[in-house]
Amino acid sequence: MQVTELSADGLKREYKVVVQANDIEGRVAKRLEELQRRIRVPGFRPGKVPVSLLRKQYGRSVMGEVLEQAVSQGSQEAISQHELRPALRPQIEVTSFEEGADLEFKMALEVLPEVPKIDLKSVALTRPVALIEDDALGRGLDNFKRRFQDFEPLAEPRPSQTGDRLTIDFEGTVEGEPFEGGKGEDLPLVLGSGVMLPGFEDQLTGVDAGAEVMVEVTFPEEFPNKELAGKPARFAVKVNEIAAPKPVELDDDLAKAQGFDDLEALRSAFRESMEREYARASRARVKRALLDHLAENHKFEVPKGMVDLEFETIWKQISEELKNSGELETSGKSEDELKAEYRDIAERRVRLGLILSDIGQANELKVEQTELNAAIRAQAQRYPGQEQKVVEFFRNNPQAVDQLRAPIYEDKVVDFILQMAAVTDQQVSVEELMRDPDAEDDHHHHHHGHDHHGHDHHDHDHQHEHEHEHAEPAAGAAAGAEVKP
Repeated sequence: MQVTELSADGLKREYKVVVQANDIEGRVAKRLEELQRRIRVPGFRPGKVPVSLLRKQYGRSVMGEVLEQAVSQGSQEAISQHELRPALRPQIEVTSFEEGADLEFKMALEVLPEVPKIDLKSVALTRPVALIEDDALGRGLDNFKRRFQDFEPLAEPRPSQTGDRLTIDFEGTVEGEPFEGGKGEDLPLVLGSGVMLPGFEDQLTGVDAGAEVMVEVTFPEEFPNKELAGKPARFAVKVNEIAAPKPVELDDDLAKAQGFDDLEALRSAFRESMEREYARASRARVKRALLDHLAENHKFEVPKGMVDLEFETIWKQISEELKNSGELETSGKSEDELKAEYRDIAERRVRLGLILSDIGQANELKVEQTELNAAIRAQAQRYPGQEQKVVEFFRNNPQAVDQLRAPIYEDKVVDFILQMAAVTDQQVSVEELMRDPDAEDDHHHHHHGHDHHGHDHHDHDHQHEHEHEHAEPAAGAAAGAEVKP
């Protein structure tokens, strides 16, 4: 077997591989001998079938097997000889083969780049942190208390007011015509809850029980039903009953009813919950700062094939959003301009993936089976009653398990870097901590720009966006799909 390098351009490599004719024939003969021992042919004793007969009957399929094997071994030998680290599966093109002649094929591939070594201790980051203030804790407890709000009929008739629960019948029309979902009976509506269209509840404030009111509102421009969006509507509403809110005391009785020893235990649990939420937000912000730092300060060529695959994943998501919503905020950009933006995101993802993967491997970080098992259990618990089906799905689908492994591995590498880096805590307000950094950025692509980390694992969200449900679609399919014959 001869391997010749044809070209080396950046990360691209191309080789010619020649497998000699006698090597091919030797492989064919060996395979036919195996068939001779195994195949039964009427009129011949076991193991005595002439090889010439077998070659005539099975030669074509044997040659196919041998060529496939020769190409596979030849490409592996070329990779081994030149100590290559392929980024993706090599592309093979057979350039010459006739029976009795040499097999020649070309192998084209991209190799993984050398990732620059990073002095992690020199990475300086700021981590925003917020203290839990008493008024924030009080507001949270008040919101918690409202979940147990009950109502009682008015002791004395009076007009409705914010906080009352009305029971209403309603029938709506747009341009004089009724519409789907525009009619209801005995609907409970708490005034001030904001569950109805803007202005709806305002027009039912200050009315008496038994009143019939014509409510006039306008559907928001962003209303999901495009046939109704932006249009004025009229609702004929009858107020059947007005019930006033009963006082809810945040006391030991309420705490005990919710499984706590007393009110102080409830407060402590609430504070701990807020601390965990603040800690998650702080980590998300410092992780984003880390990823931005790595992406901005470590530029190197990345394999085009990896970027192509990443871009296809992103653009498929964008196309589905466009198809489902019927529109996509593009800031007046053309499709080509958008594709160029998303391609930049794809390249950033791949580069960050290579950086984090390199750091993880250099420091022998790996995902333990116990961690994967815990992730699978967490997925299964999201589908009550079908837990076993989800567990079986992951057991039978290694690719789905890889989707779970990806974020665990990424978080391990990120945590390792944060331990090594110079991280300075900066106290900020809760509003600043919880603020979406993209809300003030004029970069629409951030909304979709989930950063992928690790060339050997799947798409993972940039932490400042929606936490990713890596295997959610897969687990959902496992839980929801009936077994079909």
